[in-house]
Amino acid sequence: MEAFLIALSTVALAEMGDRTQLLSLVLVTRFRQPWPILLGVLCASLASHAAASFLGVWIGGRLNPTVIDAAVGASMIAMALWMLKPDNTSSEAAPERHRGVFLTTLVSFFVAEIGDKTQIATLALAAGYHNLPAIIAGSTCGMMLANTPVIFIGKLFARRVSLRSIHYATSVLLILVGVLFLLRAARH
Repeated sequence: MEAFLIALSTVALAEMGDRTQLLSLVLVTRFRQPWPILLGVLCASLASHAAASFLGVWIGGRLNPTVIDAAVGASMIAMALWMLKPDNTSSEAAPERHRGVFLTTLVSFFVAEIGDKTQIATLALAAGYHNLPAIIAGSTCGMMLANTPVIFIGKLFARRVSLRSIHYATSVLLILVGVLFLLRAARH
């Protein structure tokens, strides 16, 4: 139970203001369909944290922080630039696109989680506790605890907030954080 509670609280706190939380807001603003987004976040988190837990048990604490910081920084900048590319589709999602919303969320959230601090925290906790079910369940619940309010409250603001302004603001934040990670990697 201790491993579950520590994983839940660690991941929930680490997720606050994280790029994946911003991604949840962008997705709900874009598609205005919280349930398939919530399911996509759940499945992506479960897969990401299961992979991190298995890897954590396997390699423990042998990660090179310089490589991780550089990869995270580059991925954030790449994601920021991708967000600036205008969409060719309408921002209104039709009911028959539930599977498309789910798959878009699943893939984008899983990719955004690669090298993320919540994934690294999950890996480290798995290395320390060696309790895969507790760590996977706790970290996934922590992720959902942090993202569920964003998904449902974000929907309330979807009609009032310009998607373009969200994309620009998120891109600027991701670029700044990406540069900070790259600088941190250079200092190692």
